Amino acid sequence: MAAVPDPVGDAFSRAGAQGYAAEWARAVRRLGFVPLSAAETEWLLLAHTVRLAQALLAEPFSARAGEEVGRALVEAHLTEPRVLDWSVRSLGDGFLARVLPAVAEQGAVAERVAALQGGLAEGFARALRDRTFSQQERIARSAWQARDAVEQALRDSEARFRAVFTGAAIGIGIAGVDGQIIDVNQPFADMLGYSIEELREFNVAALFHPDDAAGMWELYQELIEGKHDSARVEKRYYRKDGSVVWTDLAVSLIRHDDGRPRFTVAMIEDITERYELQQRLRFQALHDPLTGLPNRTLFFDTLGQILDTADPWRRVAVCFLDLDGFKAINDSLGHDLGDRLLIVIARRLAECVAGRGHLVARMGGDEFVILVDDGDGLDDAVAVADAALAAVAAPVHVADQQLAVSASIGIVDSPVGGTSALELMKAADTTLYWAKAEGRGRWAVYDPERSARDIARSALVAGLPAALDRGEFVLHYQPIVSLLEGSMLAVEALVRWQHPELGLIGPDRFIGLAEETGLIVRLGEWVLRQACRDAEAWRREFPGTRLVVSVNLAARQADDPAIVDTVADALASCGLPAELLQLELTESAVMGTAGEPLRSLHRLAALGVRLAIDDFGTGYSNLAYLRRLPIHCVKLAGPFVEGIRGDGPEAAVDHRDERIVDALVRLAHALELWVTAEAVETPVQVERLRALRCDTGQGRFFGPPVPAAEITARLRGSAA
Repeated sequence: MAAVPDPVGDAFSRAGAQGYAAEWARAVRRLGFVPLSAAETEWLLLAHTVRLAQALLAEPFSARAGEEVGRALVEAHLTEPRVLDWSVRSLGDGFLARVLPAVAEQGAVAERVAALQGGLAEGFARALRDRTFSQQERIARSAWQARDAVEQALRDSEARFRAVFTGAAIGIGIAGVDGQIIDVNQPFADMLGYSIEELREFNVAALFHPDDAAGMWELYQELIEGKHDSARVEKRYYRKDGSVVWTDLAVSLIRHDDGRPRFTVAMIEDITERYELQQRLRFQALHDPLTGLPNRTLFFDTLGQILDTADPWRRVAVCFLDLDGFKAINDSLGHDLGDRLLIVIARRLAECVAGRGHLVARMGGDEFVILVDDGDGLDDAVAVADAALAAVAAPVHVADQQLAVSASIGIVDSPVGGTSALELMKAADTTLYWAKAEGRGRWAVYDPERSARDIARSALVAGLPAALDRGEFVLHYQPIVSLLEGSMLAVEALVRWQHPELGLIGPDRFIGLAEETGLIVRLGEWVLRQACRDAEAWRREFPGTRLVVSVNLAARQADDPAIVDTVADALASCGLPAELLQLELTESAVMGTAGEPLRSLHRLAALGVRLAIDDFGTGYSNLAYLRRLPIHCVKLAGPFVEGIRGDGPEAAVDHRDERIVDALVRLAHALELWVTAEAVETPVQVERLRALRCDTGQGRFFGPPVPAAEITARLRGSAA
């Protein structure tokens, strides 16, 4: 801040000037807005105080200093009228006494003070007026500039819009709120095949495609009613020549300043090629490229829509069709001919259900599915399946080949409620395999109970390996008793599954599964080793009783080249003499055995192991071949023994079965074979078998299969 000038003369009181300036500053800040700080205000007013004092003492005197101070107050933005009032009155009331006390009583000085008061007021007023005029001029100039800028911007905007409107590559059209076209550009006219003048005569509603007219007019009404400011849709329009053009249409609403709808601007692009490409791609995505039928994606989309929207009681059926033996056709005649066959079959299937309105889809390979929607229940589905089988069964001429083809169909019929697409197709697939298993060329209907049994069977198959690893299998033993003496000479080891959830399961439920999966080899080895351990335990505890343990040997085990080593190791590991082990094979497994299996039987016999033929009499035995086998025993099949039960209503014995048993026993004895009768359950059977000189018997009459501990107890009782 600049230093305050010091007036010449002893009449000036610096302390009085500073006090006067401080009081002036307080009054100014109290009376109005001051853009300066308190210190800055006080320094400014102190300078003005000194300036006024200098003017009063100057010779010659001039009131110009008062005008300059008044103007300076305005320039410092101290423009509050009450500031001027206080400043003028204070200059006349206390200025001399405080700032120039030595000249306060001089009359000439009082006149000078009055002149300065007038000058201060005049300078303040003129400066304020000049400032007001300047501000008004700046405001007016700004307004003119703003108006010019707006007008120029409007001209520029109109020029740009016109340039865009006329030079755009897409169509642009302007229409009133009533839909009457106001103007269009040339691309718009070219797109629809009209001239610009012709289109100006149209209402937009006249251009709508009939299928879209209602929706488009509703959308247009919502726009002009102000519900939306813009909209974008893909719609069809008619060209002048009647052809259809697909467009990407974007419509914007232009409003008046007060918000009322004024007109609409539409930008329209021809997307016909893109739309047709999309439709082709969509068709390809939802249809099989070989046959042109709907594919699995479209099938599941359609089925899912039905299941999601239909009433719960509405019925839906699926016919799942698979060609029989199609792989053989492909392998023998080639894939090209196979593809041509599939095309013919697909066309026939589509034609046979076309009148019924059902969907036919190709699931892949030689699998097809027919969706029977809202039919009359199972009867309608069966009728569709019959028609499909008949269509497939007709001879097919492909190239120079005439092919006879058949198919199998799985039918599932269900109400919509409570099912799903996955469940329906899973059931249909299961049922299809039932039809194939029953002979092919037919249909089968889904049976929930049968499916439950199949599921349970599959669960057992899946659980077999882990059950063997966890040691869930146990052995029960059924006594084999001498028919002459009544003593127990042997036991047959029979495996059971101690299932953690289902309890004790008999071999009829899992042995066949083990054979199908190949687990029978592992399971059979476990049975063999456990039976040998139990037999050795009995031998050691009861040395006077040489109890033979009989173990069933599956056909796959007998064919295993390692079977001899396995048996030898089982005997050696527990110390059981070979003559106390008997291996049972079914007649069908033994007959026709040649090569390595036959050598294995001889090697087993060479170990000292006894060999027996189970279910003897049910196969087609070649007696000459039987003589060459190292067999020690035959076990008569149960059905023959059951014929001599003698416990019917008249306690009669079927003499035909008795004669068969007699012949089988004589035959076996002629071959020097031991004979065991199975399924012995009544005293009559025992007596008749004894009379026929059968050697041993087993069955409920002599005791059911029991755990090893009960055999041990029975041996102890015999020893006692």
